[in-house]
Parts: sequence; structure tokens; C-alpha cells
Amino acid sequence: MTTFDDREDKFEKQFAHDAELRFKAEARRNKLLGLWAAGLLGKEGEDAQQYAAEVVKSDLEEAGHEDVFRKVRGDFDAAGVDQSDHQIRRQMADFLEEAVRQVQQEG
Repeated sequence: MTTFDDREDKFEKQFAHDAELRFKAEARRNKLLGLWAAGLLGKEGEDAQQYAAEVVKSDLEEAGHEDVFRKVRGDFDAAGVDQSDHQIRRQMADFLEEAVRQVQQEG
């Protein structure tokens, strides 16, 4: 292998590693968001865990995180939970930071 091939291989491996970490952090963020939302919806224990799993699954509907936001926003509206769009998005951002820290500590 040439030096160029070595660099290309390392770049590809780093890209795959970064993508995997990003996926794990986003899934963790969605779980943390789901547990937070579950608490505001009055869910506890297994019900809260199931709801968090639904939030994680909602992220598979489309690229980006708007599907997750719509899930939580819709559930809050249906249950009469008073949280603004800004508050939900702020929680999403905060939980992503926390999720990144957790994933980095694990790996």
C-alpha cells in the first residue's frame, strides 16, 4: 500500500467510527428525551421505559431529528402538557450534549 492508500484507509475508518458514535449519541439523546417527556406525561417505571423506546423508534421515520420533535410535541399537545417548542428543542440540545459525554466515556 502507498502512503495515500494508508491515509485513505485511516480516513474511512475514522469516518465510520465517527458515524457510529453520532448514531449512538443520537439514540441515547432520544432515550433521555423520552424519559424526560414520560415524566411530564405522568408515566413511570415500565411505562416510561416503553415511551422512551417509542421516542427512539420515532427517529427512524426520516432523516434529522424533526420526527422526534413532532412525536414529543404531539404527545404533549394531546395530554395538555405545557411545554413550548423552544423548551422541547432546548431539552433535545442539552440531552445531546449529555449523550455525547456518556458515549465518549464508554468508548
